[in-house]
Amino acid sequence: MDLADVRVSFQVAATATLVSIIIGIPLAWALARINFPGKALATSLAVVPLALPPTVVGYYLLRILGHNGPIGQMLERLGWEIVFTWQGAAIAAAVVACPLVIITAQAGFAQVDMELERVAATLGRFPLSIFRTVTLPLAMRSIAAGIVLAFARAMGEFGATLMVAGAIPGKTRTMSIAVYELVQAGESAKANATALALLGISLASIALFISLTSFTRR
Repeated sequence: MDLADVRVSFQVAATATLVSIIIGIPLAWALARINFPGKALATSLAVVPLALPPTVVGYYLLRILGHNGPIGQMLERLGWEIVFTWQGAAIAAAVVACPLVIITAQAGFAQVDMELERVAATLGRFPLSIFRTVTLPLAMRSIAAGIVLAFARAMGEFGATLMVAGAIPGKTRTMSIAVYELVQAGESAKANATALALLGISLASIALFISLTSFTRR
């Protein structure tokens, strides 16, 4: 098992998880609490990456972020490159992981008793203060469960990251991609070690998720 692949995997997964938190939690709150035209469509679009094959997600990201894509061309003029970089891999992983944060956080926000928020408002709390001190703590178990799932999903991502970032050793090759390449090269021992490491990370993530969701149900 190449430690560079481990480093890239954790770098990509951690960044993707952070992006998922920043985007997913506010969006989940809006979907749980605000009624607006097209809400059902917005909810569907927010989670559609879960239903698409990862290679399809990667293909569309290439169309957007690639050299001929609208965002890719704009970034190139600024001197930034996304395709075939670890940042591109992180974006791809975030796209497929973020829906998990949205789904679980939305459920958590929906379970918070709005009467508690109204009481806090009558005590003079501002909306942001109410969210920070009342809503967020009460929904935190569900949010944390979503974050754990998002990290595990980002760690195991293969298709989308391969399409966007390729498999450059030490730069964009994650552990999942390394397993595929090692098998193709006939290096079964290294492939097995890397696969076992990924299995261990996945099992630990699942155990933490079950612990968080079981506590929430009680």
